[in-house]
Amino acid sequence: MTSSAPLPSPAVASAPAPAPSDRRRWFALAIVMTAAFMDLVDVTIVNIAIPSIERDTGASFSSIQWIVAGYALAFAAGLITGGRLGDIYGRKRLFLIGIGGFTLASALCGFAANPEMLVASRFLQGATAALMVPQVLSIVHATFPAHERGKVFGLFGAIVGLGAVSGPLLGALLTEWNIAGLEWRPIFLINLPVGIIGLVLGSKYISESKSPKALRLDLTGVVLVTLGMLMLIYPLTRGRELGWPLWGYLSMAGSVLVFLVLVLFERAKGSRDGSPLVELSLFRVRSFAAGIAVQLTFGIGLGIFFLVWTLYMQQGLGWSALKAGTTGIPFSVSVSVAAGLSVQKLVPRFGRKVLQAGALLMAAGLLLYIWESGHYGMGITSWQMALPLVVMGVGMGLIVAPLADAVLSEVPKEHSGSASGLFNTVQQMGNALGLGLVSVVFFGAIGDRLTPAQVGPAFADAFEQSLWWVAGVLFVIFVVMFALPARPKQHVEGADEEAVEAPAGELAGGSAENPVGGGPAANDDAGEAAGEPVLTH
Repeated sequence: MTSSAPLPSPAVASAPAPAPSDRRRWFALAIVMTAAFMDLVDVTIVNIAIPSIERDTGASFSSIQWIVAGYALAFAAGLITGGRLGDIYGRKRLFLIGIGGFTLASALCGFAANPEMLVASRFLQGATAALMVPQVLSIVHATFPAHERGKVFGLFGAIVGLGAVSGPLLGALLTEWNIAGLEWRPIFLINLPVGIIGLVLGSKYISESKSPKALRLDLTGVVLVTLGMLMLIYPLTRGRELGWPLWGYLSMAGSVLVFLVLVLFERAKGSRDGSPLVELSLFRVRSFAAGIAVQLTFGIGLGIFFLVWTLYMQQGLGWSALKAGTTGIPFSVSVSVAAGLSVQKLVPRFGRKVLQAGALLMAAGLLLYIWESGHYGMGITSWQMALPLVVMGVGMGLIVAPLADAVLSEVPKEHSGSASGLFNTVQQMGNALGLGLVSVVFFGAIGDRLTPAQVGPAFADAFEQSLWWVAGVLFVIFVVMFALPARPKQHVEGADEEAVEAPAGELAGGSAENPVGGGPAANDDAGEAAGEPVLTH
């Protein structure tokens, strides 16, 4: 969520590198990071506004579930396809299509006349986000040389930290302010000016890049990935509300078979024409495979924590949405600060130990939270929660930014879209698995037919039990991290010059990424996009 410096081949060693004074790529970074932030916020902002939506539209319980689940299902099912489409047709092009569609879908959500229109618009919003989000890390990977990516991924980690709790806070503020009497609708309409500005500035400042190979879209792979993701995530998303029916378990078991068929098909297609949807060769890159495993496990822990934390504060302690949202500010700030320090200062010096320290710090914060919840009981305050949240936030910040860097740093450029899609998809799968486990570790600890006086203590006890599970997940993450490179190659100035002396056999084909019409090779921004060849691992 350490990068090796790219090795220029003799054929491109003289190609112009991005000038340090050239600020175009930093404008491009701000644009794609804003889009990533929009997506992160939109995933969580709706939860806070559900009571208002229910009152205003008369939505049934089933409709409310689909308003939340529709986005997640469409988003997760389309991420890998969206990443590959960027490789084939151009990452800038797909990003602009995605952000344009996301903005339109947000408008449809905000002006929805009934629950059915809102559900359909949420599906569209998730599908367009699946086109937009994979391009973010791909554009970063393609635009910035290795020695600058440490700083960039530090910023990415900060955005993740802000997005983690900004959604509930922003949703609470917009709903309580009731701007122009629109109640819940501004939580969607706020995306309109941001999306339009991103579309206009993205057209101007983002440089185009795509795979140098003539790839084709693997439609069979698209069908198999989408089917497998839906069969896994739909039962997890709706299982608790439906009473965990047998068909849900059969569907999840069947998804494993679908993914097995996908692997066999993609292996054959890769050998046949070199255009698989999922580039299986990526998993031979140790840093990518290990990072994906960590990301999946990390997503499970976060999926459990954030939901039970919200339920604990709002339903257990009876806090308002605004109070619950502001309680998370220390966590958000801590993640942002630690993420920047992690990539730029700590990981280059201490390597994998920084990520492992992050896992242990998060576990320590959880244990402190468990103690405080038991000690203060129902009288606990936001200020008393601040310390464990800061400890947890620092731990998360030490993980999220260098993990993204580790997963993508050694990936061949022509497959960066596919790799980014896989990275995001695995995170969504982990979150979905975590949300499914909430039914077991949280709701399973709460008895039926509670009296009003029993609700608060029951939710507090269930919250404490759930945190023990999350702490256990973090210990697993700590162990899995031993598979990451111990001493990652560092982002250092001059690495490219030293690499010129590398043996020719170490060079990955010696070809730069091919810009498409209007890209950096076609204008005076030459060399601005990812023209770096990559090291074969």
